[in-house]
Amino acid sequence: MTEKNRFKTFSITLISVWLILLVLVPTLMVLAVSLMTSNTPGEISPVFTLNNYKAIRDPLFLQVLADSFEMAFVTTALCLLIGYPFAYNLSKYRGKFKSLLLVLIIIPFWTSSLIRTYAIIIIIKTNGVLNGALMALGIIDEPLRLMYTETAVLVGMVYSLLPFMILPLYAVLEKLDGKLIEAAKDLGAGRMRTFWHVVLPLSMPGVIAGSMLVFLPTLCLFYISDVLGGAKSLLIGNFIRNQFLLTRNWPMGAAASMILTVIMFVIIYIYYRSTKKTGGEAI
Repeated sequence: MTEKNRFKTFSITLISVWLILLVLVPTLMVLAVSLMTSNTPGEISPVFTLNNYKAIRDPLFLQVLADSFEMAFVTTALCLLIGYPFAYNLSKYRGKFKSLLLVLIIIPFWTSSLIRTYAIIIIIKTNGVLNGALMALGIIDEPLRLMYTETAVLVGMVYSLLPFMILPLYAVLEKLDGKLIEAAKDLGAGRMRTFWHVVLPLSMPGVIAGSMLVFLPTLCLFYISDVLGGAKSLLIGNFIRNQFLLTRNWPMGAAASMILTVIMFVIIYIYYRSTKKTGGEAI
């Protein structure tokens, strides 16, 4: 066996063991707990039951699930609207500050997302930076009430997840063949027509990948809605956290976790199929 094959075998074995121990086994444990019975808070009885999954049909949980998907969809749409122009212009930029701009996008990953969420409070609170600036400019007469609202949660989500949209888009747009754009212009296509018929279709793998990287985490980032929404915006991540830590109904929390896992698996499968149809590669 050559050195290259030995390294390949070692890498595959290491990754396989990692996935089995830290992904497959914990998931099976959560599945097992979801099929058990909760007698008293914090106590689990190894009695098989499907009641935890039947309880998922409760209108309260369905409303939480609908609110979570709505928040995830709006967050993804805003990140796409903000991130696409930025990634496109950055991919076309040939100045000496291009590397610096890329570093500025990556810098947020060097800091805890929770810390950055608390930093938003300084900006949007009643006597914060935003209200102070708007009142100083005479745009508003009294402070805007932004904290503990869905708007604050949305701002926090977009702020935290925007880099996950920009980077896949930039990776695709950077490799875009400029000759195709020139050919479209030679054939008489204007800027908008070139964008809609050439640039956007070719960048769809990046759009889909970025949307996935934003949409899925939005369903689980419970601490953002806790900190900025004051626990008024109950998302699926908050519901699962509450079941485990507050009501201590572990089987119910495990059942909700499995439902979320299945939903994510379906979305990832759709993403996989869509990348094959667009002829792109998964980012």
